[in-house]
Amino acid sequence: MTSLEMYAATDVGMRRNHNEDCVKITPSHGIAVLADGMGGYNAGEVASAMAVDLISEQVREKVLSIPKAAIDRATGFTGESILLRQAIIDANDAIYQKAQSDRQCAGMGTTVLAALFYADRITAAHVGDSRMYRLRGGILSHVTEDHSLIHEQVRRGLVTAADARNSMIKNLVTRALGIEAGVEPDIVEDMVQPGDLYLMCSDGVTDVVADELIQQTMSRYSKQLAEGAGKLIQLANDAGGPDNISVILIRADAEQKRGLFSRLLGK
Repeated sequence: MTSLEMYAATDVGMRRNHNEDCVKITPSHGIAVLADGMGGYNAGEVASAMAVDLISEQVREKVLSIPKAAIDRATGFTGESILLRQAIIDANDAIYQKAQSDRQCAGMGTTVLAALFYADRITAAHVGDSRMYRLRGGILSHVTEDHSLIHEQVRRGLVTAADARNSMIKNLVTRALGIEAGVEPDIVEDMVQPGDLYLMCSDGVTDVVADELIQQTMSRYSKQLAEGAGKLIQLANDAGGPDNISVILIRADAEQKRGLFSRLLGK
């Protein structure tokens, strides 16, 4: 039996001829990573694959050897959050160096969204506009806030969320991996409750599927993650599928949650 129920899927969409998204899950260590690449001739695929592989591997190698959910006094974050943040910073450095040294990869970059489940907590860390939602008690909430120009306009009340999905600037991100020598991911820590369902997705979903439909789909398929992921991809493609589409669904139910958390705490 897996500790957490996770399911990941990606689809090229209806209008692209190749897929620059990349997803990776490691349920045994509570790790999920999603990246949406951009730039260069097929180099977006390189950037996104580098991001998910480097982050997943660095966290996997170290997460079980650090004190569980110990708070770092200097930052106020858990050790797991610091580990995830550093993995993203290191991935940015590697992607940036690759873009600088390989002519075919010049200008490449990627968004990244990484999640780490441990003890009774989750850390989400992200750069760009790939997004995480949480469904709890039938209520859908945003765990992350997009790093994009259009999201800043929505936050300021200049445009509505519905108008944002049709904006000409909806794909302009304000942060990405590999674009600059340094990057600062946003870190969100949250407590996990039995029955929580998390969705990680690229903007191939959120640009064309309203939150209401996302909430309805997550609620309907809350215990059928493969079917739920397939339905979200179908909804995005039915809406035109203008971009690559990636989803990761993660559920912690009562029995699995106790198994994961007691194992990671060494009890």
